[in-house]
Amino acid sequence: MSTEPDGGGIKVSFANSGAPIAAVDLPLIFERFYRADPSRSREAGGAGLGLAIVKQLIEAHGGRVGAESDTEETRIWFWLPGKDRDE
Repeated sequence: MSTEPDGGGIKVSFANSGAPIAAVDLPLIFERFYRADPSRSREAGGAGLGLAIVKQLIEAHGGRVGAESDTEETRIWFWLPGKDRDE
C-alpha cells in the first residue's frame, strides 16, 4: 500500500503480484456482480460486490477509483479530495 498527496487530495494505491487482469476486464471490475474469472462462483469466490461498494463510497465523498494491471502487478487506487482549508 502507498499513499501520496495528489492534486489537492490524497491517492492511496494497493498492489497485488497475482495474475494480471485482462485489459478488456479492467473497466468492468468496479461493476456489481462482475467477475473477471468466469470459473468463479459465489460459493467459491465472493459475490462480486466489494469493488462496487468501494467505488460508491469513494465517489460519494467526491473521489475517484481506478485500476491498472500488467504482467508485474495489479494496482487498485482511490483518490479523495482534501478538506478545504477555509473551513
